[in-house]
Amino acid sequence: MTVFRAALTALAALELPGLRANYDLTELPETLSSAQLPALLTLPGETPDGALSRPLFGNRAAGFEAQAFRGSAATVTLHPWHLLLLAPLGEGLGLRSHLPRLVDLLDAYLEAIAVDLTLGGRLLEPTQLEVEVGVFPYASVAYHGCRLRHTWKLALG
Repeated sequence: MTVFRAALTALAALELPGLRANYDLTELPETLSSAQLPALLTLPGETPDGALSRPLFGNRAAGFEAQAFRGSAATVTLHPWHLLLLAPLGEGLGLRSHLPRLVDLLDAYLEAIAVDLTLGGRLLEPTQLEVEVGVFPYASVAYHGCRLRHTWKLALG
């Protein structure tokens, strides 16, 4: 298994109380039913699905970075995402009605990721995390939820 794939698998293994489904990259469903929500989806980065195609805050991955010191390892900076989806846009009384549940799940997520910020040593540096709350499309359906955008530095070779 490659270093990026191994780190994505470790990220997908996070367990959160109150979560009904946690999908690894190879298990992403074609659609989501209410029985699967709230769901956490692991994505390798930007996707072509609607609003997710734009990078968070206009950032782009740093790509391959050459090290300044001879003999040091080359690294790559990547931005995988977790997409936490709570409910379809038309369900409930808007985002406000879902905020208490969202905050509880975010607290659980932060506690789980804090246990191992390098995902078992797969990352060269502790993950950095940006959280964006809002409406996110998945499989042509808009959902209330949040995007958890990680910044990872991985060694090549």
